Amino acid sequence: MAAHPPRPLVPGATIGIMGGGQLGRMTAMAAARLGYRCHIFTPDKDGPAQQVSAFTTVAAYDDAEALDSFSKSVDVVTFEFENVPHDSVRRLAQNVPLRPDWKCLHISQDRLREKDFLNRIGTPTAPYRAVGTAIELANAVKILGRPAVLKTTRLGYDGKGQVLISPDMNIGEAWELMGANEGVLEEFVNFRYEVSAIIARNPAGETAAFDIVENRHKDHILATTIAPARIPDDMAEKAAVMARHIAESLELVGLLAVEMFITSDGRLLINEIAPRPHNSGHWTIDACITSQFEQFVRAVCGLPLGSPRRHSDAVMTNLIGDDAADWQTILADPEANFNLYGKTKALPGRKMGHITRLYPRGSQTA
Repeated sequence: MAAHPPRPLVPGATIGIMGGGQLGRMTAMAAARLGYRCHIFTPDKDGPAQQVSAFTTVAAYDDAEALDSFSKSVDVVTFEFENVPHDSVRRLAQNVPLRPDWKCLHISQDRLREKDFLNRIGTPTAPYRAVGTAIELANAVKILGRPAVLKTTRLGYDGKGQVLISPDMNIGEAWELMGANEGVLEEFVNFRYEVSAIIARNPAGETAAFDIVENRHKDHILATTIAPARIPDDMAEKAAVMARHIAESLELVGLLAVEMFITSDGRLLINEIAPRPHNSGHWTIDACITSQFEQFVRAVCGLPLGSPRRHSDAVMTNLIGDDAADWQTILADPEANFNLYGKTKALPGRKMGHITRLYPRGSQTA
């Protein structure tokens, strides 16, 4: 007989969030609407999430004493980014429910484990090879050809730790530029679209997926998300089915973002997965019945999932670096839904906020 799902957390309970960035901030704001408090665990002071949360622990992610104290102060734990040591979340899971499970983090925070997992469950990626030395890289390049993309297995995001190996690039130079002891070489994908799917799954196994969106990057950083993606309906359905299959294979409880390529010859390839809210889902705050952040809270707390229905088309634009300095002009536009993250210092490539503009459902959005 199947086990019953755990009882939902009652309003007034405390959600522990590992990480103090903008994803934690917007999660905490959504949690407050549902009557929950949040306790942030972060090594940084005055981060975006703690500015809007009831409690904060400032400590290193591997501080055992701080982790144990944190686990006793919350009713459930989740994470807002993947670069939390999985040994730390395993320790937390001994004392308090962890959603998603630490195994989801363990897979998603390492590109090689992630790609091996995705291929094992039948969701295709670009061809790849693990490399641990410049010699292994040279051999992998001979197999996969040029151009190819070399990536660190850990800690890479927004283009960090990635090197495009062009036809005339020196292999030794590429290895040094990557700046790590191990990497993954991927065959270069000639894609027509970059899209992403975001799906929630609660402890009862109920799922709810948002519409597939189209993403455009600048300097390897997400610049614009267009909702919905302007792709054929059958391709959007295929992407949604893949995302649901991945979430169920992970036995995920929480939220999963799946980044994908649609190639020029019509194939759908998985690029990366992230078991938490995602930059490409920010449009849902203004354009859907339930935002990705509320859906995340609902799933983590064991609540019924809300409707992901899109009531408007949307274009979300990231404010990167000095873009947010023009906040007065942005606020003067009555059609701009403006969201700043509370970061005090603008740096090149740093996400400071975003703008979402809404359009009638079914219209041309960009």
